[in-house]
Amino acid sequence: MGNQLWVGAVVRDSSIGGNAEFNRFDGLIMNLRQHDNALRPSPPGEHTISWWWPLGSLGDPNPVDTLGNEIHKGMAMVGRWRDWPAGTPPTPTQTQAWDARWVVHGTVNSDTLPDKDYTIEMRFDLGMSGYDVTQPSGDIVEWNVQMYDCDWFWPLTSYFRFTSVRTWLEGPWGNQSWFSDVHILARPDVTVNSGAVPAFGPDLRIPNAGALPAPTIDGFLDEPVWVHADSLQIKWGDDALRASYKNTGPWRSGQYQPAVNGNQDPLTIGDPADCTLKYFFQGSKLYLGFNFNDQVVQSHTLMDRWDGAIISINDRALKGVDQNLLSHRLTFYVGPTGGLATADGLQAAIDTGAVVCNLKLKEGTTVDTLGLDIDKGYTAEFAIDLTKFGYAPNLGDHVLYFGVDVMDGDSYIPITDSYGTRTWFFRQYENEDGPCVAFMDPTKVITTDVGPTHAPQKLELLGNYPNPFRGSSTVRFRLPQTSRVVIDVLDLQGRVVATRAYGVQAPGEGHLPLPAFARAPGMYLYRVHVTDAVSGALVGRLSGKMLILD
Repeated sequence: MGNQLWVGAVVRDSSIGGNAEFNRFDGLIMNLRQHDNALRPSPPGEHTISWWWPLGSLGDPNPVDTLGNEIHKGMAMVGRWRDWPAGTPPTPTQTQAWDARWVVHGTVNSDTLPDKDYTIEMRFDLGMSGYDVTQPSGDIVEWNVQMYDCDWFWPLTSYFRFTSVRTWLEGPWGNQSWFSDVHILARPDVTVNSGAVPAFGPDLRIPNAGALPAPTIDGFLDEPVWVHADSLQIKWGDDALRASYKNTGPWRSGQYQPAVNGNQDPLTIGDPADCTLKYFFQGSKLYLGFNFNDQVVQSHTLMDRWDGAIISINDRALKGVDQNLLSHRLTFYVGPTGGLATADGLQAAIDTGAVVCNLKLKEGTTVDTLGLDIDKGYTAEFAIDLTKFGYAPNLGDHVLYFGVDVMDGDSYIPITDSYGTRTWFFRQYENEDGPCVAFMDPTKVITTDVGPTHAPQKLELLGNYPNPFRGSSTVRFRLPQTSRVVIDVLDLQGRVVATRAYGVQAPGEGHLPLPAFARAPGMYLYRVHVTDAVSGALVGRLSGKMLILD
């Protein structure tokens, strides 16, 4: 209602109460992700309402007082919008952010007679946590809840009867984020009277390569199927790019710069990480192709200075002690001789036939830790047999939970100028919150005539597709040589409203997403600047028009 989230709970419980000891109480612990925080991934915002009264608060509700009477206390609200110790009166701002009332049908901290239930009514001010469900496109509220239940503890007369359990929806904690979140969807035009709920798409649709020839996993990415595969970009320092990721991608995706050579201060990144990830599936195999533009390719013994990537994929069969789907970390990086080096679970996956992969340096690229020459980068190619990760041969529901974390280490002389970075799409590591929920779509078939693989003779613009459009669009072109590409978006008065450098692109047919910008409906122009990747000489400029629909 408006920009307020209302939550009600009816908890049927024949033994209601609390204690100073953690886990021995009844109540709810929730996590409302802080979209008002600039950190990525967005940090958790804890909201706990329970009969947990820790020592140091206004008293343990379990013991008796000096007259032998049991101490019955109300629920304690603690977390982001309440101060410690529990029981501290809230400020008006805290009450506006989160308010609650509860009713108990029974007697707290007394098992003399069975209780019936307790009910909770809560209101969250979403604006104070960075959400706005009133905007035309709505918003996605990231939330999870865990129920604590302690029984037959007041008093504890039999360990065979006493129980203390926890049960959760998506994530078990309020101050940490482990598995995932409930996505509460809201927008103004979807009401109790608006009819069927609209479809909500996945974070990513992975196309089906159909009957096209499978690529040879040699690391070169030069087969026709790779030319026409869908792609996304992962780039250090590009906030607009991350903002263009779908659904919760802008709040999950992020970057991190660890300390290198004892330098704790963030250093200027002279050559930002820039990776284009291509993807498709064929049969029961997932194919990933990495094109790294990197002017300083190196091999190092320290992970924080590797050039490579971490792929995390959830197993669809193996479960942990919390009944969560376990995920695998498949890490690769540039080895000392320029080949593919493995870490974490990748080598075991290769040995069992679950993964076939390779890595190749681009022409003119050398491996060192001096930064004395200018490299072009490297490419890597993966074929992942999903049946080795718990999938049925037909892929079952075709849902893939994964993340990609690009590692970029650049070394220079003096060594204090060296640095390392990590930039990730949705999920940094395995078993972290918020993986990309992708759908391997059997109907999204790569059907473009692949034709010959030789480079075109001239620079050509193939237009943007779709056009007109409401969501996103891709600019397609043909390059006669290895080039650097920059795309500008202009309004009809010729003013540049967005620009983005896409780095080095291979010759042949290519397609790149439009730069992200504040899109109002109407006609726009775009320009594609193409320069030679080595000399910087202008290859040409291409111009087109596009129409954004309301």
